[in-house]
Amino acid sequence: MANKKTLKKQINLICEELFVDFVAASLYGNSPNHPEAETILLSIAKVQKNYISRISHPEPGMPAKQYYKDLKEKFSKEVVEILDHINNL
Repeated sequence: MANKKTLKKQINLICEELFVDFVAASLYGNSPNHPEAETILLSIAKVQKNYISRISHPEPGMPAKQYYKDLKEKFSKEVVEILDHINNL
């Protein structure tokens, strides 16, 4: 398991990349004023805040290794979902 600081940096980096992809897709996409654009932007910010706070406060009673593995898997699924929405802009 990576330490918490490294994990937080990775999550921040991934969310920054999602934001850059979103901006590029919204500026150079077919419809610049897509109605779903604001929702995607808010979901990126929400995912970043949620997972950063979950790193700092793990669930009690759950082994740390299992908790962080589950956290990474859920984060990856949400990132893929957001990328799908960005690609559909």
